[in-house]
Amino acid sequence: MTEHQSSHLTAEIIDEAIRELHSIHDWLRWSVSQFNKAHIYFGHGTDNPWDEAALLLAHSLDIARISENLLPLRITSTEAKVFCDLLLQRIEQRIPAAYLTQQAFFCGLSFYVDERVLVPRSPIGELISRSFEPWFKEHEPARILDLCTGSGCIAIACAKQFPNAEVDALDISEDALDVAIFNIEQHELEYQVFPMLSDGYNAIKGQTYDLIVTNPPYVDAEDMADLPDEYHHEPELGLASGHDGLELTRRILAQAVEHLNDGGWLICEVGNSMVALQELYPDLPLQWLEFERGGLGVFAISKADLVKHQHSLEA
Repeated sequence: MTEHQSSHLTAEIIDEAIRELHSIHDWLRWSVSQFNKAHIYFGHGTDNPWDEAALLLAHSLDIARISENLLPLRITSTEAKVFCDLLLQRIEQRIPAAYLTQQAFFCGLSFYVDERVLVPRSPIGELISRSFEPWFKEHEPARILDLCTGSGCIAIACAKQFPNAEVDALDISEDALDVAIFNIEQHELEYQVFPMLSDGYNAIKGQTYDLIVTNPPYVDAEDMADLPDEYHHEPELGLASGHDGLELTRRILAQAVEHLNDGGWLICEVGNSMVALQELYPDLPLQWLEFERGGLGVFAISKADLVKHQHSLEA
């Protein structure tokens, strides 16, 4: 345990809380104070200590969520002990809440997650909820590729949004694919979403799509060294992508043309590496997207524009 993680939550403090705190509201208020003292990082499903504590407490009580009408209700000492155990893991080990509950939400859907996959949090979810308008305003995509699928959340959300579409879900990690397969089965989409082990596009030679959606690893070497401890519970394979964060993105762009149908689109997230990407391809007409619920570093580009700039992408 590093110095800044040394637990201030001693057995005496926890015993005092169990004796003196009674209602759900009491426990949430107390938990927020503990999180604030510990200076933990939020960003794996929540962005504040109240929501993080509410997730863990709901899980401890085996209820879907903490609604306002539940706040005055009391919890038992046994329930409190279960909750305190989760708080200790969250504070001492910096484990994101989603891994402690093994559940994350994306596009309003519930997904199983563990440390074999990244915690779903991509702003691409907002694009899925809007049916990828304006790019598919006149017609829906019939074939969709989710490249670097991880937990399968993007592929599954796309399948729910476009029930007539066929969705391929590719990942280089067998461990990640095992999680994706579990989620596909949980959402009963075995006949619509097809998981495949693949390094980039290798497993789909000759296959073409109306839409390629990808949230590849894009963290550069400098940012990897500075990530909060919570990120080190996530698979490095899903985060790191070379010195500039673009090792895989360069391949995705260079080979996208041969996997897109005419009129097709590539949607890709590169996060903070967007600056490096713009410097690398200054003439490439990437459409950088804005999001109502926050997020940056996601671009859209048409097959037609990729064809025009194919020479520079292959250089």
